[in-house]
Amino acid sequence: MNELLKAVLEAIDRANGADPTLESDGAEQQPAALLYGLRMSSELARICPEASDILKIAARGQHIERWKTPRSSFPEGKAGYFAWRKGQGAAHGARLAGLMAAEGYDDADCARVGQLLRKEGLKRDDEVQMLEDVICLVFLRWYFADFANGREPEQVFRIVSKTARKMSAEGRARVASEFELPAELVPALAV
Repeated sequence: MNELLKAVLEAIDRANGADPTLESDGAEQQPAALLYGLRMSSELARICPEASDILKIAARGQHIERWKTPRSSFPEGKAGYFAWRKGQGAAHGARLAGLMAAEGYDDADCARVGQLLRKEGLKRDDEVQMLEDVICLVFLRWYFADFANGREPEQVFRIVSKTARKMSAEGRARVASEFELPAELVPALAV
């Protein structure tokens, strides 16, 4: 790993290490944002070992300091949710660009990380799509069970279906082969 990349990843980890919400990694409690970033990096390395430095930074910092703007600070409903997500993508991109610039990345690289986090070019840009696949795989692997717990089966089906639509064909194939989905959820992968 080159020194620029290493410095930015360490800066992201320091920032996310301030998350007041703790989550178990199976062995100990860690700040939730830090653990999420580490999981994102691990999943990216597993499925795309040739990822560019910019994609590695985007994956690690995808939720950088997310707790600072909670969902509850936006109106209820779909419009509020989408406004929150859009605002988060822009804020995360700007925060990462600032960390990257401080370490010596050029303006083009700083702008590119923002494009990835704002998901500009989803389904058309290979790196944006890879980031989305990683996001979906991390969600399914680490967060889906808790998210689905207590929800109606139809709602869980819709969530899996929406997740699958965001993914590439390769990403959906990974879900089908790596996860033991209940039989009633398998059709949700058909896009």
